[in-house]
Amino acid sequence: MFIFGKYLSILLKAQMQYRVSFLLLSFGQFFVPFSVFAGLYFLFEQFGQIKGWSFYEVGLCFAIIHMAFAISECFGRGFDSFSQLVASGDFDRLLVRPRSTVLQVLGSKFEFTRIGRLLQSLTVLIIVLVHIEIDWTIAKVITMMLMVVSGVFIFVGIFILAATLCFWTIQAIEVANIFTDGGREIAQYPLDIYKKWVTRFFTFVIPFATTNYIPLNYLLGKTDSSDLFYVFIPLAGILFILPCLLIWHYGVKHYRSTGS
Repeated sequence: MFIFGKYLSILLKAQMQYRVSFLLLSFGQFFVPFSVFAGLYFLFEQFGQIKGWSFYEVGLCFAIIHMAFAISECFGRGFDSFSQLVASGDFDRLLVRPRSTVLQVLGSKFEFTRIGRLLQSLTVLIIVLVHIEIDWTIAKVITMMLMVVSGVFIFVGIFILAATLCFWTIQAIEVANIFTDGGREIAQYPLDIYKKWVTRFFTFVIPFATTNYIPLNYLLGKTDSSDLFYVFIPLAGILFILPCLLIWHYGVKHYRSTGS
């Protein structure tokens, strides 16, 4: 963790060398996602509700998944741009260092400008919480925090899986965006509005349901089960990182240098 902190410090200082550029990029990251939220607003302005979900209830789902995506893009960007390390042959240098390749790839790139997207999501979260009546308990507060953490781990896990493919394809393949950007777009709505196969896929394969749909029902008082069950549901999303890391280590063992 000390080394990870050093990575953070060094890359933050590097990006802050161009402060105007950093502020403008952060400013853009704040306002660009508002166009997506505006589309959500106009959708509900036209139809009123979607399968019993109100605008502010879906807004809560939207805010949580976008917060998770912003954090994962900030800290997991090294895996998202991993193909550059493979194509240039720079990954070979990481292999001879006496530290985990996961740590080194994570520390190779941070996108601190994503703080703008995070602030936008927090703004949406505050707006929707003001308009939703939730009977808050300690269990519900913990659940909502774990929902964000769960989303972060799922997105980073997808970044890791996409990066692992680069050991065989060298360049990043666009199909991975189906599960990163596409996963974010799907998960910003409650999963029960989709076809059953889509809901099942994003519950049992890529467990976005543990980030939004299942615990969201609990926060809104739409369930009757034990509080502890829903508090621990987001942990399934956090555990998603484990098979992703196993696949990553399998890819590392079978890596052959590009010869750059």
